[in-house]
Amino acid sequence: MTDLKKKPAQVDGRVADATDKNWVDRFCPAWSRPYLRLSRADRPVGTWLLLLPCWWGLFLAILADPNGATLHDIWIFTACIIGSFLMRGAGCTWNDIADRDVDAQVTRTKSRPIPSGQVSTRQAVAWMVAQALISFGILLTFNTFAIILGIVALVPVLIYPFAKRFTWWPQLFLGVAFNWGALWGWAAHAGSLSWAPILLYLSGMAWTLFYDTIYAHQDKEDDALIGVKSTARLFGNNTARWLNWFMIATVSLMTFAALFATIEMLGPIALIVTLAAISLFGWHMAWQLRRLDIDKPDICLALFRSNRDAGLIPVAFWGFLIILTSLGIGA
Repeated sequence: MTDLKKKPAQVDGRVADATDKNWVDRFCPAWSRPYLRLSRADRPVGTWLLLLPCWWGLFLAILADPNGATLHDIWIFTACIIGSFLMRGAGCTWNDIADRDVDAQVTRTKSRPIPSGQVSTRQAVAWMVAQALISFGILLTFNTFAIILGIVALVPVLIYPFAKRFTWWPQLFLGVAFNWGALWGWAAHAGSLSWAPILLYLSGMAWTLFYDTIYAHQDKEDDALIGVKSTARLFGNNTARWLNWFMIATVSLMTFAALFATIEMLGPIALIVTLAAISLFGWHMAWQLRRLDIDKPDICLALFRSNRDAGLIPVAFWGFLIILTSLGIGA
């Protein structure tokens, strides 16, 4: 009976942790689905988690700029969306190429396109290169410093899939890669870096340690059997305590980043709104901690996905402030 129940999912090709309402499996041509699954387009929360730090960096840079927003910032905002989709796709494809043997041994990942036979390794490499080249073309439309930052970002992306083989902290390597956009978004607007985007970047890294440790608890039993390391396995029953520290670090570092960026530019009400956004972001993380049950994979996955909403809180508040300051209100 078990084998019969598994057949429909295998024939359909849907990846185990994709929802049955995802747009790839519902609307895309059959030939394109394996490639879009490689890019995790059927599981878009990862794209959001890569995109949000880009917007954080861009919005703080605008709020810190005496000249405010420009028309070019609309292109930066849009390029962040396109680039996040493409580079997350290229990074996930690279991850699946590097992890194809490991994925075949893990219940949640053995349905991915390469271990399930939907795509060959050679086809996956070609798809990865295509996505990276389009991203590079977009990158060339920005200032020299942003171009250099974008190229350097490839280093942690290349290393990350192998981190779980040699360290208990692969989530830290993911944080290095996934939050590079906080630096890049600022640099694309300002043409340089300062303490504010660096602190924002560190805040994002702490946030990634928070949400990806929750995510990794889904696979801890399989990971233990095959010898793959993670912070979920490292922390074990002390996970909640570690997550609490990551939450404090995330909120504290983001607060200092916002203060460094805006304290000389914004009036008291606007500054309060800026900090209120961070407080609500921290409240969402605290809410996740209260709901967390590390032994229930469905809860872990739902809480991981909820971090899209958490990360959108600063975006919404800071974006609103940019509109107000552009109109001469609250400056």
